[in-house]
Amino acid sequence: MLKIIHTADWHLGHHLHGVPRVYEHQQFLSWLLLQLEEQQADVLIVAGDIFDTANPSAAAQAQLYDFLLQARGKCPYIDIVLVGGNHDSAARLDAPAAILNALGVFVVGGLIRDERGEIDWQRLLVPLKNSQGEIKAWCGAMPFLRHADLPGIESTDDPLISGVRELYSQLIQQLQHNAQQNEALLLTGHCYMVDGNISELSERKILGGNQHALPVDIFPEQICYTALGHLHLAQNVGGNESVRYSGSPIPLSFDEQHYQHQVVLVVVDNDKNITTDSLMVPRSVEILRIPDGKNYSDLARALQCLSEHPFAKDLSIEQQPLLELRIALEKPEPGLRQQIEQCVADLPVRLLKISTAYSGSEKGLADVVDEQRLEELLPEQVFQRCYQSKYDQDAPLEMMSLFHKLYEDLQESE
Repeated sequence: MLKIIHTADWHLGHHLHGVPRVYEHQQFLSWLLLQLEEQQADVLIVAGDIFDTANPSAAAQAQLYDFLLQARGKCPYIDIVLVGGNHDSAARLDAPAAILNALGVFVVGGLIRDERGEIDWQRLLVPLKNSQGEIKAWCGAMPFLRHADLPGIESTDDPLISGVRELYSQLIQQLQHNAQQNEALLLTGHCYMVDGNISELSERKILGGNQHALPVDIFPEQICYTALGHLHLAQNVGGNESVRYSGSPIPLSFDEQHYQHQVVLVVVDNDKNITTDSLMVPRSVEILRIPDGKNYSDLARALQCLSEHPFAKDLSIEQQPLLELRIALEKPEPGLRQQIEQCVADLPVRLLKISTAYSGSEKGLADVVDEQRLEELLPEQVFQRCYQSKYDQDAPLEMMSLFHKLYEDLQESE
């Protein structure tokens, strides 16, 4: 039997509207250390986007290396597999790989080719051992595949998808060559799959634009489990429990605050069958959106909801909830932020974002000019129609006066 904890999309160093997430990440990593001990995990797989940027801060890197050191200290026999994601720098992850490999941490930031252009497949093949040191499985640690990694293939199918399929096919052949009959085969991937459920304002389809989602049959039946990263919402692919996204461990946008985040516990038995279980990550900082969901409310109602919210007492700054207010307006309110900031000044909350929606149609100018050509309109008519489209009313005289002055100044400067 082999116990694996699968996680991904840590995005260490992440900021939400300028607020660092160091505290939340540290709480998650401390919780994960406990899970590795309590579950007696044999393997930890992190399927990409370890860092939030290709050039992470020294603090973010220290957070990772400190975690790895503690994990090996608490679980001396655990195998740790880290693969690069689209947010990571492949070269930066691979730089300490030799040292980390000696400590039982296997790092694959990106594909490496020799002078003949041949991929070094051996560095992608990771033996996974149980606590007795017996090899129970092999992992094909495939990182995020960039366009330059893909082979040129003559195919009637999409060439990008065909290229990814070919690389996985070659990796699987290498796995099968190394593995014994009783050893299971696993893969990693950092990619967007067909029917994957994305989080709005979060990760997007990444292979060749928004049209290249990978089909699940890239991972054949002989693969016991495929640990995926990239999508922040935990899910299986096409109802297949053996192909799963673990999701991110913390919400990385306000659109991710409504669901619980998790890591996946995968148990591989001696017959190479798997069972999966979700280990829910405690949320150390509340992510608060008022009103909840995608609705907007008037300012008075939003502030009332905020005042009635049961905030915990005696929270440090880094523990205080992160707040987005979604306000419906009939016209622009220049002093809106100052008014809201005054109302929340005495509350234990950090105001990060004020989203506004107006009563206008929000149509583009081309949709509202009727039969007139745009070049036939006077500048003030264009301005007035844009204002009407957004706010469903005429621009006030004061604003029109400012527009005329700005237009006159522009003409004089020319």
